[in-house]
This record gives sequence, C-alpha cells and structure tokens, in this order.
Amino acid sequence: MAEPPRSCDCFVSLPPGSRDDHVIFGKNSDRPRDEVQEVGYHPAAPHPPGSMLECTYVQIPQVEQTHAVVLSKPAWMWGAEMGANDQGVCIGNEAVWTREAVSPGEALLGMDLVRLGLERGDSAWGALTVITSLLEQHGQGGPCREDPEPFSYHNTFLLVDRNEAWVLETAGRLWVAQKVTEGVKNISNQLTIGAEGSAEHPELRSVAQAQGWWDGEGEFNFSQVFSPENPPARMELAKQRYRGGTELLQQHDGSVTAEVMMSILRDKPSGICMDSGGFCTTGSMVSVLPRDSSLPCIHFFTATPDPSRSIFKPFVFSDCSTSVLGVVSPQFGPDDPVRKQPRFQSQVDRRHELYKAHQVALSTMETNPDEGLAVYEILRDLESQCLTDISAMLNGEIPGEELGDLFFDSVDTEIKFYQ
Repeated sequence: MAEPPRSCDCFVSLPPGSRDDHVIFGKNSDRPRDEVQEVGYHPAAPHPPGSMLECTYVQIPQVEQTHAVVLSKPAWMWGAEMGANDQGVCIGNEAVWTREAVSPGEALLGMDLVRLGLERGDSAWGALTVITSLLEQHGQGGPCREDPEPFSYHNTFLLVDRNEAWVLETAGRLWVAQKVTEGVKNISNQLTIGAEGSAEHPELRSVAQAQGWWDGEGEFNFSQVFSPENPPARMELAKQRYRGGTELLQQHDGSVTAEVMMSILRDKPSGICMDSGGFCTTGSMVSVLPRDSSLPCIHFFTATPDPSRSIFKPFVFSDCSTSVLGVVSPQFGPDDPVRKQPRFQSQVDRRHELYKAHQVALSTMETNPDEGLAVYEILRDLESQCLTDISAMLNGEIPGEELGDLFFDSVDTEIKFYQ
C-alpha cells in the first residue's frame, strides 16, 4: 500500500463534562476516500424462531426481536461504523492491532458487531454483553474494505447510553472493558485500558500468561500486555490524534454540547477531520442523550464526506420514522460484487442522491469558490438554527411535535440547495 491507512476517532462527554444534563457522543469514520457511506433506518422487528441472519460474510442465528436502529455505514457492508437504537444506545468502533493474530478467515466484522449490539442491546452494558458473546462464539475477521487486497483488524468500541459509557477493547476473541460514568473520554486506534478495566474475558490473563506476555505477578495492564511490539503505522499515527482529541475535549470539559462535539469532529489541525491521501473522513455522527428519559435522544449524521464541508442533519426515533431514500445507496442483491465469490472482483456505483449532489457542490467550491462558499454558509446557518431549536425543545421552551420529519426535511433541503 502506498500509505498506511488511518481511521476513526470516538468521543463521549458525560456530566459534569457536558454543559447540560446530557450525554454527548461523537464519531468520525475515516475510510477509503471513494467509499460511500449511507444512513439507513431499520425498524424494530420480530423474527421467527430458528431463523438465520446474513451479516456481511457469515450467517448467525437471529434473535426473536430486534430494536429499531439508525446506522451510518459503508454502503457495501451489512454492518455499520456507527449508529443508535431506539433504546438510547450509541456505538462506534475503530481498528486496532494486538499481539493476538488477526484471523485470515471470514467472520463477523467489527462493523457487524456494532450493528448487532444496537439491534439487540437495550443499554450500553447490554450491547457490550451482546458483542462479547458473539465475539466469543463467532470470532472477528474478514476484509474490512471493498478491495481484493486483504485488510483486516481487531476492534475497539465506544458504547454509550443516557447514564454511562463503556470502552470495549478486543484481541481476537478476548476482551476487556472500562466503565466511564462522568467527564470526557476518547479513543483512537490504539489500546487505552491499562489496569483500570471493569470487566474482562475470563481467560484473558491466563492466555497472556501462557503466551509469555505477562508473568502473572503484580498489576495486569491490558494495553501494555496486548499491544504489539512493532505496532503498524496506523496505530502510531493514531497517538497524535488521540492526544489532540483528548486536548480538545479537555479544553471544553464542563461545557460540551452538540455544537462543541461537531467542532471537534471538524478539526483538521489535530488530524481528527482527515482529508489527506487515500483516506478521509467519509461520515460523521453526533448524538445528544438527555439524562431525562422523558426527552428524546437526538442523533445527527452528515451522510457525506468531510464534516468541515458537510452539515449535520438531525434524526429522532418516532412512530413515523422511515428510511430517507436520498441517503440510501442502490442495492444490487446477489449480483453485488461483495456477494460473489471471489469477492471484490469489480465495483459498482454506490453513490446515493445526497452524495452525488455533495460531490457537485464540492466541485463548484473548487471552480467557483465564492458561489460554493455562499451555498455552504447558508446551509451552516440552517444547521445552526436547527441546533438552536432542538436545544430549546430539550429545555422545554418549544414543543417537540413532528420530530420524526426532521431528518427527511434536512436531507431534502440540503439536496435542493446543492442543485
């Protein structure tokens, strides 16, 4: 590969880190530059006993009931980079390498585990137990990008609900988790849990000792024991982003809002908003989870690359929630190159309507900067007004009717402005 790939930063702020009594979640998904990320809604659904579920590469037993989810996902895969469910749970994942070898075979992608955790978990901890159970049963592995060149990794996860957050770090089928109940926290393509783990795989320490990675005496530090001796460039580069993200969060500790989280995701000097070489930030998400369960959770998605040149559009679960076709990619069924063996021998056009309109707008900004900038400034003003209205609604200052139409209206408005 011409350059080491990089990917993803996840953030959370819990009171008193947040300005209001809200938990704020944020993630940038850094993926191959030409990869399309779609945003799709999938309603809650019952499933017949004994039915099977087709994930990206493998089938697993389906559960009898799944939660409604909204997902920001690479259009070619079943799983998701990030998303939320109707129980107030948000999850994002990141690539990581450890001393445990990455399985060459096809298994559950880390992105499959994100979606499965959301479809089956009713809390952050509940989603974590779903993921760790599936990890132990089915393992993780398989190509992580739409390309015939092999590229696989292990995963770390940030799982958040209205009350707490969990950092879950994995090494093959092994795992450790850290509970976060207050303040700010971020993760970025590296192991971060030292001796402060709150839960772990029952064989984690015995495996480390059997491999000669830990002598079995003194403190057990997961990140030290399981980090590879010669980490790939991706993990080394992530250290700078991790420090930059931590500094940005700490600068706003006590005053984090949705707007602040969006500004962090748009920050280019830190490398958090990536736009260099073959990788870039292809999708972004911010969620506001009020501690007051009578208030709705608000989830914002860009559905287009580069949050510094995209706007965040709000989604709220409601009885009338449906998929917005403008941000859903074409489907190719059994003819999809992902489904055919051998995989990835050809490519198809996965661009959705908003993605195409956004591409045209970016081209306009390059050839006619004044015109492009004027359109973008109008859209950012609309984003700002939307954030103001949502804040007023969460504070009880204005009613919250028709919230289910927010995402559709925002996508429709953005497409029309680009045209």
